[in-house]
Amino acid sequence: MAVNVVQKVDGPVLVKNVLISVSDKTGLDTFVPELVKLIPDVRIYSTGGTYDALARILGPGAKKTLVSVADYTGQPETQGGLVKTLDFKVYLGLLTETYNEAHAMDRERTGSVCFDMVVVNLYPFAATVRSAGATPEMCRGQIDIGGPCMIRAAAKNFLRVAMVTEAEDYGPMLHEIKTLGGATALRTRFRLARKAFRITAVYDRAIADYFKETFFDSVAPCYEIIGSPQGTF
Repeated sequence: MAVNVVQKVDGPVLVKNVLISVSDKTGLDTFVPELVKLIPDVRIYSTGGTYDALARILGPGAKKTLVSVADYTGQPETQGGLVKTLDFKVYLGLLTETYNEAHAMDRERTGSVCFDMVVVNLYPFAATVRSAGATPEMCRGQIDIGGPCMIRAAAKNFLRVAMVTEAEDYGPMLHEIKTLGGATALRTRFRLARKAFRITAVYDRAIADYFKETFFDSVAPCYEIIGSPQGTF
């Protein structure tokens, strides 16, 4: 199996396409309008509740700027938003390499875009576990799948993608984009990737600890079990 070895990357990367899908929407009302002001032609791709929030924030300008991921991929979101971003076109846009001719052919074949910046934060799993009266089903429902996948993919491709995981970075990102004429710097993308991998590691650790400390006999009563629940180990 051939492995891509990247030898050439861009220092500054112009921000043209942004993917935003957040559980905590704090700061979007300031960050997104300022981003659009700095980059009037930016396209923002979004999902579910985040899409609705951005449509309200952008107002009449949303039609020019905002794209539903479901419209982009041609796949509607599943009930409850269970599957929204786990799609080939999305991950091609996250992982594609700038100077890779095969990737360029894939983008042309699928009509995909390169995502230059990704803004994602995760379902509040740890907070849910700590909340009074939290049931196993409530905790299970707060295990984020698409979020960590997007974060890891974008952070892996820090050579091209800026992976923003915390609202505290919105201001610095806007400052950099303004300073660099609509672009992000390689050093910044690396710093953001380092933070992103740390966040997903802590998130997965919290989930692993929950399952370690939770026993089947406390989980089973939450469900109507069809057939025998017994296992072999």
